[in-house]
Amino acid sequence: MISGIFIERPRLAVVVSVVMVLAGVISLFKLPVAEYPEITPPTLFVSASYPGASAESRDADRGHADRG
Repeated sequence: MISGIFIERPRLAVVVSVVMVLAGVISLFKLPVAEYPEITPPTLFVSASYPGASAESRDADRGHADRG
């Protein structure tokens, strides 16, 4: 098996790992910005409704909740 080769030759395993990391770093800098996917940052929208409440009663309720 291929795992046996790397167990018997740990230096080979280290060299292969380093080569793979270097190839990834080099390709990261060679990749044009146009090839990156467009990512939309997550957004959060919170809405609350108080049917039948006036602005004064809503503010009063919120003020009591803040005081604990």
